Amino acid sequence: MSSVELDLRRLGPGEAPLRSQLEPVPTAASLVVRGPVAGLSAVLAALHKAGRTAEVPVSWEPATDKASTALARDLGIGTGAPRDLTLVRDDHGGVLLHHGRIEAAGDGRRSLSRRLGLQAYHDDIRVADGEITRIDVRPDWSAVDTIGVTVMIQPLRPTRQTSGRALQVACDPARIVRDGVPYVRPVDRWTWYADDRVRWRLRP
Repeated sequence: MSSVELDLRRLGPGEAPLRSQLEPVPTAASLVVRGPVAGLSAVLAALHKAGRTAEVPVSWEPATDKASTALARDLGIGTGAPRDLTLVRDDHGGVLLHHGRIEAAGDGRRSLSRRLGLQAYHDDIRVADGEITRIDVRPDWSAVDTIGVTVMIQPLRPTRQTSGRALQVACDPARIVRDGVPYVRPVDRWTWYADDRVRWRLRP
């Protein structure tokens, strides 16, 4: 096994790496990932599938878009020593690093005008039960095994914010966006959770 460098800087908005681009990931001794958040998320998902997140150090050279800049700041890229971090996963094999969204099924345009019937629990707290506009989910990198959840009932109205380990949702057909990349099909159930059994190793 050897160190692998992945140049994913050409990924466009809403685009995930091709499976062929991720082929070297499972057998790498270490990884350097260049590109946006979606590229790093896909690499970590491939590492997790191979059962190697805890043993393969990952370095990230972020892109210049807003999400990459924000995540790089939250992770302290370029500072500090190597460290083991929370892996926020979903029940469809993905990894969430910066921002997830649940909204009414469609192409994402005019999303604030669309409503979604949904029931959601954040740990043991029922955070939604009825029609909402959307749910936003963000890993909390200042805490351990924690995700922040924001429920928007209606645009321009106060939102409900909670903090905990897991979000479970049952809903009308919904559109899921993971770190800017839409999931391949509408879903009626979804879970995001900070997996306290798994870590990934950041080499900043």
